[in-house]
Amino acid sequence: MDEIVRQAMARWPNVPHCFGWLRLDARGQWRMRDERAQQLDLPGDPIRHPALLAFIERNYACDEAGRWYFQNGPQRVYVELEWMPHILRTQPSVQDAARLSLVLHTGVVWEHIDSAWMDETGRLYLRSGPCIAGVDDRDLAQLLPYLHHEGRADEEALLRWLENDQNLTLHFTWNGHKLPLQRMASEQLEQSFRFAAHPRPA
Repeated sequence: MDEIVRQAMARWPNVPHCFGWLRLDARGQWRMRDERAQQLDLPGDPIRHPALLAFIERNYACDEAGRWYFQNGPQRVYVELEWMPHILRTQPSVQDAARLSLVLHTGVVWEHIDSAWMDETGRLYLRSGPCIAGVDDRDLAQLLPYLHHEGRADEEALLRWLENDQNLTLHFTWNGHKLPLQRMASEQLEQSFRFAAHPRPA
């Protein structure tokens, strides 16, 4: 968190929280939602200003109730989540262009993966340390070759796994580490991953 933000919080500790005005969409795009967008349940306008985006991402955090927010000076601006609190993308590795790197929508590069899940719709979720992210749907195809059945990528096995074939075991293999692919029900994301997609005042 920025030091200027910490100072503002200390100076004005009782500023009311803000709800409904900021949204993170399923592809990691920040969106500003005015009163009309809120009333009509519209996604809002993309925020494109680089400095503002960087400020939001540096000061993005979660409270004890699983509500994600942007600390804007002394005020918490709670975030409506279209999908997950973090969105993961792929890009060529800086060290080796033939390899992929995993990068959060906030710009943080993931060095390792600890767990992997997939829901019934084929959406992929990965965990690194305490952070769990959903993979941007535009990047999913890049990661399918890392889903292995009996040591190799097998699209037919993946389809059978998605159809709930309990006899199949798949792994997400990343940087030499083989992680069991776990099942996740899409309607249980908030409960399982402990976040609030639509934060409301306590």
